Amino acid sequence: MELTEVSVGGVVRTVRVDGPESAHVVVLLPGAGEDATVFDAVCERLHGSDLRTIVPDTITGLDVAGLLALLDGLGLSYVNLAGDREGGALAWEAAARTFGRFKSLVVADSPHPAVAGGDCPAVEIPSTLLIGGPDARPEADASGRRCYSDFRVVELAVGSVPRDAAAAFATEISLRTSMW
Repeated sequence: MELTEVSVGGVVRTVRVDGPESAHVVVLLPGAGEDATVFDAVCERLHGSDLRTIVPDTITGLDVAGLLALLDGLGLSYVNLAGDREGGALAWEAAARTFGRFKSLVVADSPHPAVAGGDCPAVEIPSTLLIGGPDARPEADASGRRCYSDFRVVELAVGSVPRDAAAAFATEISLRTSMW
């Protein structure tokens, strides 16, 4: 694993870069209060699928403009995007507000922000929403109306998708990175 520092709006952010050199890059955004280690098992599986991973140490203070500046600082122009909880909300916003920058979107336990009354536009890229249980199903299904591309919901019986269902999360990301 390589730790890289990128200046974003005067703030130096530490980013974990790992996996094989590949044309396919996945940016993973942890939830609030989580650090990059939440994705360790997910990243290990993604590396086995020939995917390179980029994980900021934290999303605290990161917004869409900051995320784009981070990607620019790393020289990344077109990536797959994934996030957990608040990182998923940021991923929805970035994908919806930035045309042509993201190939796919996979989020865990984070319905589309407009479902909860936010002003986030619809996304126009293939998207998957993983949920930890049936209680989140109504919001997950409502998120489908905010996705103008292929959309799927994967319901699991877990507390934390990246920690408790790393294989399922990595599989959904791998499926979305494939152009078949």
